Amino acid sequence: MMRIVILGPPGAGKGTQAKSLAEKFKLTHISTGDLLRENVKENTALGLKAKEFIDKGELVPDELVNEMVTKKLNSLKDGFVLDGYPRNLSQAKFLDSLLKETRRDSFIIYLDTSEKVVIERLSGRRICSNCQAIYHIKNMPPKKDSLCDVCRGTLYQRPDDTVEMIKKRLQVYLKETQPILDYYSDRIMRISADEPKEIVFRQILENIENDLHKK
Repeated sequence: MMRIVILGPPGAGKGTQAKSLAEKFKLTHISTGDLLRENVKENTALGLKAKEFIDKGELVPDELVNEMVTKKLNSLKDGFVLDGYPRNLSQAKFLDSLLKETRRDSFIIYLDTSEKVVIERLSGRRICSNCQAIYHIKNMPPKKDSLCDVCRGTLYQRPDDTVEMIKKRLQVYLKETQPILDYYSDRIMRISADEPKEIVFRQILENIENDLHKK
């Protein structure tokens, strides 16, 4: 049973690659951001607890996030691609404790992306205010400026997708993530994610295949 964890800075393409890998290997794609939103929307016990922190503008504690992830993983019968988790060293160690008996078939992938590419990708991102479809003014523009192709909703730029905010987010991310990279240093696959998504995906597959042969 294959288990894949994808790490990388904002704009690295984690979601895109996670979906492609899930489709390729018939795995379940788990986005912790989506998982958190689902629990809040459905008013689960965990979601209600998380909402208290979200409403105050605070980070959801590791304990709650870990519990959501554990519950989701325990509900699966197949493998998975985990996107957006772990976000810190504590979460990485917790995830290892969950997967310790299946570490042989686990893959840790880091999408190494330059600041220039991250800024270009995120600053050009536009989101539909209605259906949340994502576009890019250069790489995937809508057919009509500022309107969603799907539902004709208005496209907008997230407040944190400005160049200044992106640079700040990157600094925070790299500072928080370095301990995770050090922790996984003996088994992490570092993939250059500056290339087009098709090339990045091919590099990931080649690395997984090589690793499987070694095991």
